[in-house]
Amino acid sequence: MSHSQLVPGVEVVAVPERGLAVRTAEGEFLSVRTADADEGALLSRLSGTATVEPDDELARIVRAFEDAGYLADGPRCPGWPADRRDIRLLGDPVLTEPLAALLRALGAEPRTAQPDDMADGPSHSPEDLCAGDPAAVVWCLDGPVPAGLWDAADRLPERGIAWLRCHREGWQAYVEPLAAAPGDVTSAHVRARRLAATPAHRELAAYWRGPRTSGPPVRFTVPAAGLLAALLADDLSRWATGAPDTGELPARRRLRRVELRTLTVTEHPVLPVPDVAPMPEKAR
Repeated sequence: MSHSQLVPGVEVVAVPERGLAVRTAEGEFLSVRTADADEGALLSRLSGTATVEPDDELARIVRAFEDAGYLADGPRCPGWPADRRDIRLLGDPVLTEPLAALLRALGAEPRTAQPDDMADGPSHSPEDLCAGDPAAVVWCLDGPVPAGLWDAADRLPERGIAWLRCHREGWQAYVEPLAAAPGDVTSAHVRARRLAATPAHRELAAYWRGPRTSGPPVRFTVPAAGLLAALLADDLSRWATGAPDTGELPARRRLRRVELRTLTVTEHPVLPVPDVAPMPEKAR
């Protein structure tokens, strides 16, 4: 057989008086019709411990598992490619510190900018952000994005550098899609799409511009910061290793909204905004 055992997340369980059932990676249960096949031999084959070749009936069932995508050649844990290990982290330590720890555990080599290196306004140039030739730049903000701050970073994918970011607006945080190539979703695209999707577009634009009056500041809890860091690290890991998307939306076309009080994550589709065509000149 070309594949030898169940993929991670897929399990087979013996159901009393009903035979075998598959629990899929999505959490669904499917009955297995084994006919005259030896269930014990089937379980040995699916666990990767079988030492003899299956008979025709058992081979038929194993092929059905393979056709359904439930079998693999063995445990796979792709390492972080060397040419994508250098990850530059910018922003607030409440988010960059747990993210750096996760990235190191996954095999990346994150570089966190010092506070003195950070600017309060849009003074970063593409050359500044490309210094050291990182494979990706991640920018995390514990607050709304000041106007123009991410304009230069939006040009990173044109230079072959992946670009990922998140920010907080009150009790809601937003994890924007990773942009890795020209034509991917940038922060400017996300802002334009969010303004177009809400009837309160004037209020939202004013909120982004500031100033804003508030009471005691919202502070990230350790679990909330850890959740955001985990989402970012997972996006980076999947991009670096080429792992397939697992959700309903493609990762590079997905905006995630995190409710920090309940740690609820919702996903929203987001597409690039096409360039506006120039107005035609009036006929003379």
